[in-house]
Amino acid sequence: MSLIDDIYKAGVVGAGGAGFPTHVKYNCQAEYLIINGAECEPLLMTDKYLMRNFAEEIIEAIYLVAENIKAKKIVFALKKKYKKEITCLKEISKKKNYEIEFFLMDSFYPAGDEQIMVYEITGRTVPEGGIPIDVGAVVTNVGTLKNTYFALENKPVTDKYVSVLGEVNNPSIIKVPIGTSVKKCIEIAGGTRIEEYSVILGGPMMGKNYSQEEVEGVTITKRDGAVIVVPKDHFIIKRNKQSIEHIKNQAKAACIQCRMCTDFCPRFLIGHELEPHKIMRALAYSDDEEVLKSAQLCCECGICELYACPMGLSPRLVNVHYKNKISEKYESQKESYQAPPMRDFRKIPTDRQIARIDLSKYKHQQIAENIKGSIDIVEIKLIQHIGAPAVKIVSVGDKVNKGDLIAEAKENSLSINIHASIKGEVVFADDDQIIIKKSEVVS
Repeated sequence: MSLIDDIYKAGVVGAGGAGFPTHVKYNCQAEYLIINGAECEPLLMTDKYLMRNFAEEIIEAIYLVAENIKAKKIVFALKKKYKKEITCLKEISKKKNYEIEFFLMDSFYPAGDEQIMVYEITGRTVPEGGIPIDVGAVVTNVGTLKNTYFALENKPVTDKYVSVLGEVNNPSIIKVPIGTSVKKCIEIAGGTRIEEYSVILGGPMMGKNYSQEEVEGVTITKRDGAVIVVPKDHFIIKRNKQSIEHIKNQAKAACIQCRMCTDFCPRFLIGHELEPHKIMRALAYSDDEEVLKSAQLCCECGICELYACPMGLSPRLVNVHYKNKISEKYESQKESYQAPPMRDFRKIPTDRQIARIDLSKYKHQQIAENIKGSIDIVEIKLIQHIGAPAVKIVSVGDKVNKGDLIAEAKENSLSINIHASIKGEVVFADDDQIIIKKSEVVS
């Protein structure tokens, strides 16, 4: 069986947050294989943990993937400050005599964005609306490579390492089955130290926000890497609750067209025609559809609203609104790209970004590692990824063992296989999710 077949069978997806099916991403030829170990979002620790504890598996998978895509250059990108991780990875690559270039990045946000990483390493701009393979590169996350290694040992993706941080009693990196409730993750990390809280699932800049009540029904998928507990009325939570009408009224009243949102936009800074200040002007005054279409180029990093805007406006939320509203695809007219000359002076230091969003108090938390809890029930979503949901192949009452296939990738679609993450009995199954309850004996 080929590498691609093994990855497909194991249900591997991009573990860094995007969730792109890995068997599709690796089924190509590329000049560059770029390994993303920069952990883009502030505060997160999961990828650092994986690089320290699964260095050999990650390095071995790198070489197998590089061979499969016929890469001429292998570049491992991570931050200079990751001293332990760099030492560990270099020792393994030297021992195995693998030729891997280590590209050490400054600590800036969003260093882990794949298009920014491609530009930093190759000097090439991924075209507007394009992906790294368009400029001869494949970018893959360290967690994806760990899962790739185990896929070759016939071990499907059933568990996830998750950073649980913020207002919890025992900040931890925990290992839980896919489908574990976020509330259970918080319990494993000692519970909350405040009575009223909200949760950020993912990083603080781009993650999804949930209220204390909403989090009851949220579970961990293959693409989730962090749970951050913050006060109920935290700045980020309140910011993301704004309605588009409120944002529009704010733009009319307060946008001074200073263009700071554009000058710090990572996509603008690699040469894309994304200028958020023009979108804000069109929102407030003209509804110029040609300008608004460019919102589709937004990577939703949040720099424009959580760092750049001096008036406290929300260009990112405006871009998200128009990305969902405008059905006609943005058609790029550019044939070549030129980064603005000031680009290197407009990188956002991560520590400054953390301070700007009022999360500095969590920056130096002591993190317990590889904490496990007893999980009696999992709710496994049938869409864990970009693309079509998997198709269930089990029914209520079926007994399953951990690792059993419970949903197959939809034929002729961008889809993945999904496996049971605990041993137990199927107690619910529909086209959206499968719930498995733990049992002591499965025949």
